[in-house]
Amino acid sequence: MIDVELLKTICETPGAPGYEQRVRRLVVEKVKPLVDHLEIDPMGNVIALKKGKQHKRVMVAAHMDEIGFIVTHIDEDGFLRFHPLGGFDAKTLTSQRVVVHGKEDIIGVMGVKPIHLMKPEERSKMIPISEYFIDLGMKKEEVEKLVAIGNPITRERQLIEMGDCVNSKSLDNRVSVFILLEVLKALKDREVPYDIYGVFTVQEEVGMRGAMSATHRINPDFGFGLDVTIAFDVPGASSHEYVTKLGEGAAIKILDGSVLSDYRMINFLKAVAIEKAIPWQAEILPSGGTDTAGLQRYGKHGAIAGAISIPLRHIHQTIEMAHKSDIQHCIDLLRESLLQIHQYNWAFEGMESIGNERYF
Repeated sequence: MIDVELLKTICETPGAPGYEQRVRRLVVEKVKPLVDHLEIDPMGNVIALKKGKQHKRVMVAAHMDEIGFIVTHIDEDGFLRFHPLGGFDAKTLTSQRVVVHGKEDIIGVMGVKPIHLMKPEERSKMIPISEYFIDLGMKKEEVEKLVAIGNPITRERQLIEMGDCVNSKSLDNRVSVFILLEVLKALKDREVPYDIYGVFTVQEEVGMRGAMSATHRINPDFGFGLDVTIAFDVPGASSHEYVTKLGEGAAIKILDGSVLSDYRMINFLKAVAIEKAIPWQAEILPSGGTDTAGLQRYGKHGAIAGAISIPLRHIHQTIEMAHKSDIQHCIDLLRESLLQIHQYNWAFEGMESIGNERYF
């Protein structure tokens, strides 16, 4: 159904926040043949423009960066200390392999005090990230030839297929990079109503920084965030905690911790999904945020903004899991929405006009 090999390549290409060089090169290679204009802004966002019949601007944002770490110290025995770039659940780090991107890529393993040496009261407590270290299997002199303070670190994990799902590191948010590429590919030879700016943003995991800058530059009329959301449909969870469920379709964001989606965008996405028989589910995420907030706030005039979200289990852990049909349904919903956006009445209810001028 989906191009798993392309998704695998995107997920496995490293790119911690602020260090997106490799994934950016991959994105540029894949997107350049699909659009009319391509540029990289000073922050490193990749801005791909497909021109439309009219010059209203639609911006779709999918962040390229993945949660990672940065080297902060090399001790006398060659062990590394590090600082997280993005949010981590510390309990998932024990004994996990990582890649330190120094003068060359070096495999390391996360370590912490063994349970055999912990006091009884320590065993029941969450171990803070500050107590973890990275073991490279080298002495300090060897480590310092290859690694420096400030080198980025990413997780070492391949994408595999599991049943109807894909399982990998960094599906947050590489699955959205994949979806945006697939939509631009589907629209390559089609006429679109408005200018479409497909923006592959940087540094989302540390505060939506790339999206803020790119939105201010583009000043879109409409904004579509493209990111993952929580699927907590697992044993022990109550139904009201699910947020979304795997295999139930594309998620249409109503709100998260950083944004209230424009009700017009919510209604538009629902209408397109229903008309095109695309399975969908509502997303209300109590905390956390995505580039959608940047799209809504940082244009010069604000934007009509909302988001299509991909349900994801095990989010911000060593591996993450998405359902292949949900990925396809997100592709379908974004594609059809970009083709139909000019047909919707975007006026506020009861304020269709002011004098002879249309409201909006």
